[in-house]
Amino acid sequence: MARVVARRLRSRYTRCARVPRGFRAQNNNRAASLEPMNDYEQEDPIPQGDLALQITALPRETNGFGDIYGGWLVSQMDLAGTAMASKVAGGRVATVAIDRMAFLVPVAVGAQLSFYTQALEIGRSSIQMMVEVWSDDPLSNEWRKVTEAVFVFVAIDGSGRTRPVPPRRG
Repeated sequence: MARVVARRLRSRYTRCARVPRGFRAQNNNRAASLEPMNDYEQEDPIPQGDLALQITALPRETNGFGDIYGGWLVSQMDLAGTAMASKVAGGRVATVAIDRMAFLVPVAVGAQLSFYTQALEIGRSSIQMMVEVWSDDPLSNEWRKVTEAVFVFVAIDGSGRTRPVPPRRG
Protein backbone atom coordinates (compact mmCIF):
# COMPACT_ATOMS: atom_id res chain seq x y z
CA MET A 1 0.00 0.00 0.00
CA ALA A 2 2.79 2.45 0.91
CA ARG A 3 4.49 1.82 -2.44
CA VAL A 4 1.28 2.56 -4.31
CA VAL A 5 0.84 5.86 -2.43
CA ALA A 6 4.49 6.81 -3.00
CA ARG A 7 4.21 5.93 -6.70
CA ARG A 8 1.08 8.09 -7.04
CA LEU A 9 2.78 11.02 -5.29
CA ARG A 10 5.91 10.63 -7.39
CA SER A 11 4.00 10.54 -10.67
CA ARG A 12 1.90 13.52 -9.56
CA TYR A 13 4.98 15.73 -9.38
CA THR A 14 7.15 14.34 -12.16
CA ARG A 15 4.76 14.02 -15.09
CA CYS A 16 4.09 16.94 -17.38
CA ALA A 17 0.35 16.92 -18.06
CA ARG A 18 -1.03 20.22 -19.32
CA VAL A 19 -3.97 21.10 -17.08
CA PRO A 20 -5.23 24.67 -16.54
CA ARG A 21 -3.81 26.24 -13.38
CA GLY A 22 -6.06 25.67 -10.40
CA PHE A 23 -7.56 22.41 -11.70
CA ARG A 24 -6.69 18.74 -11.24
CA ALA A 25 -7.30 16.13 -13.92
CA GLN A 26 -9.55 13.31 -12.71
CA ASN A 27 -9.23 10.15 -14.77
CA ASN A 28 -11.84 7.45 -14.56
CA ASN A 29 -12.32 4.58 -16.98
CA ARG A 30 -14.52 6.55 -19.35
CA ALA A 31 -13.46 10.18 -19.48
CA ALA A 32 -11.26 12.81 -17.89
CA SER A 33 -12.80 15.66 -15.94
CA LEU A 34 -11.40 18.67 -14.13
CA GLU A 35 -11.93 19.57 -10.50
CA PRO A 36 -10.69 22.66 -8.63
CA MET A 37 -7.70 22.25 -6.35
CA ASN A 38 -5.40 24.26 -4.11
CA ASP A 39 -2.63 26.34 -5.70
CA TYR A 40 0.05 24.31 -3.92
CA GLU A 41 -1.19 21.02 -5.44
CA GLN A 42 -0.59 21.21 -9.18
CA GLU A 43 -0.33 18.62 -11.93
CA ASP A 44 2.39 20.53 -13.78
CA PRO A 45 4.06 22.10 -10.78
CA ILE A 46 6.34 25.07 -10.70
CA PRO A 47 7.96 26.37 -7.52
CA GLN A 48 5.54 28.38 -5.41
CA GLY A 49 6.72 31.34 -3.38
CA ASP A 50 10.10 33.01 -3.00
CA LEU A 51 13.52 31.43 -3.26
CA ALA A 52 14.84 31.34 0.31
CA LEU A 53 17.88 29.04 0.11
CA GLN A 54 20.03 27.16 -2.39
CA ILE A 55 22.51 24.50 -1.37
CA THR A 56 24.39 21.61 -2.96
CA ALA A 57 23.88 18.16 -1.44
CA LEU A 58 27.32 16.90 -0.33
CA PRO A 59 28.59 13.36 0.42
CA ARG A 60 28.72 13.99 4.19
CA GLU A 61 24.88 14.19 4.23
CA THR A 62 24.32 10.71 2.75
CA ASN A 63 23.17 7.40 4.14
CA GLY A 64 24.78 4.03 3.30
CA PHE A 65 22.97 3.91 -0.05
CA GLY A 66 24.32 7.26 -1.23
CA ASP A 67 21.04 9.15 -0.84
CA ILE A 68 20.72 12.33 1.20
CA TYR A 69 19.32 11.87 4.73
CA GLY A 70 15.71 13.01 5.06
CA GLY A 71 16.48 14.59 8.44
CA TRP A 72 19.19 16.76 6.91
CA LEU A 73 16.71 17.91 4.27
CA VAL A 74 14.11 18.73 6.95
CA SER A 75 16.67 20.82 8.85
CA GLN A 76 17.48 22.80 5.69
CA MET A 77 13.75 23.34 5.11
CA ASP A 78 13.48 24.64 8.68
CA LEU A 79 16.35 27.08 8.04
CA ALA A 80 14.69 28.38 4.86
CA GLY A 81 11.29 28.69 6.55
CA THR A 82 12.78 30.39 9.62
CA ALA A 83 14.56 32.97 7.46
CA MET A 84 11.35 33.98 5.72
CA ALA A 85 9.12 33.72 8.81
CA SER A 86 11.48 35.99 10.76
CA LYS A 87 11.11 38.61 8.02
CA VAL A 88 7.32 38.40 8.26
CA ALA A 89 7.43 38.45 12.07
CA GLY A 90 9.96 41.25 12.19
CA GLY A 91 12.24 39.31 14.50
CA ARG A 92 12.83 36.01 16.24
CA VAL A 93 10.59 32.99 15.56
CA ALA A 94 10.45 29.40 16.80
CA THR A 95 9.32 26.32 14.88
CA VAL A 96 6.36 24.72 16.65
CA ALA A 97 5.00 22.22 14.08
CA ILE A 98 5.62 20.57 10.74
CA ASP A 99 2.62 19.25 8.84
CA ARG A 100 2.00 17.19 5.66
CA MET A 101 5.42 16.02 4.56
CA ALA A 102 6.19 13.36 1.96
CA PHE A 103 9.45 12.67 0.14
CA LEU A 104 8.63 12.26 -3.54
CA VAL A 105 12.04 11.37 -5.00
CA PRO A 106 15.47 10.61 -3.51
CA VAL A 107 18.16 13.31 -3.60
CA ALA A 108 21.54 12.34 -5.03
CA VAL A 109 24.91 13.74 -4.05
CA GLY A 110 25.72 16.83 -6.10
CA ALA A 111 22.11 17.85 -6.62
CA GLN A 112 21.52 21.59 -6.41
CA LEU A 113 18.60 22.06 -4.01
CA SER A 114 16.37 25.13 -4.09
CA PHE A 115 14.05 25.93 -1.19
CA TYR A 116 10.97 28.05 -1.91
CA THR A 117 8.76 29.51 0.81
CA GLN A 118 5.29 31.00 0.80
CA ALA A 119 3.33 32.36 3.77
CA LEU A 120 -0.03 30.59 3.80
CA GLU A 121 -1.58 32.17 6.86
CA ILE A 122 -0.50 34.81 9.36
CA GLY A 123 -2.23 34.75 12.73
CA ARG A 124 -1.87 36.92 15.81
CA SER A 125 1.48 35.36 16.75
CA SER A 126 1.87 32.45 14.33
CA ILE A 127 2.89 32.05 10.70
CA GLN A 128 2.08 29.04 8.52
CA MET A 129 4.77 28.72 5.87
CA MET A 130 4.77 26.32 2.90
CA VAL A 131 8.32 25.17 2.15
CA GLU A 132 9.01 23.37 -1.14
CA VAL A 133 12.28 21.72 -2.13
CA TRP A 134 13.26 21.40 -5.78
CA SER A 135 16.26 19.51 -7.13
CA ASP A 136 18.37 20.21 -10.18
CA ASP A 137 20.11 16.85 -10.64
CA PRO A 138 23.44 17.32 -12.47
CA LEU A 139 23.50 13.72 -13.81
CA SER A 140 20.01 13.58 -15.30
CA ASN A 141 19.62 17.33 -15.85
CA GLU A 142 16.08 17.05 -14.42
CA TRP A 143 14.30 19.78 -12.43
CA ARG A 144 11.89 18.09 -10.06
CA LYS A 145 10.06 18.57 -6.81
CA VAL A 146 11.57 16.63 -3.91
CA THR A 147 9.20 17.44 -1.04
CA GLU A 148 6.98 20.06 0.53
CA ALA A 149 5.73 20.69 4.05
CA VAL A 150 3.81 23.27 6.01
CA PHE A 151 5.86 24.68 8.89
CA VAL A 152 4.24 26.62 11.72
CA PHE A 153 6.34 29.31 13.39
CA VAL A 154 5.52 31.47 16.40
CA ALA A 155 6.95 34.95 16.90
CA ILE A 156 8.84 35.21 20.19
CA ASP A 157 10.51 38.02 22.09
CA GLY A 158 14.00 38.16 23.61
CA SER A 159 12.97 36.08 26.61
CA GLY A 160 11.32 33.38 24.49
CA ARG A 161 7.72 34.42 25.13
CA THR A 162 5.09 34.58 22.42
CA ARG A 163 4.61 38.04 20.93
CA PRO A 164 2.23 39.39 18.27
CA VAL A 165 3.28 39.52 14.63
CA PRO A 166 3.37 43.17 13.55
CA PRO A 167 0.73 44.23 11.01
CA ARG A 168 1.73 43.98 7.36
CA ARG A 169 2.88 47.08 5.57
CA GLY A 170 0.96 48.08 2.44
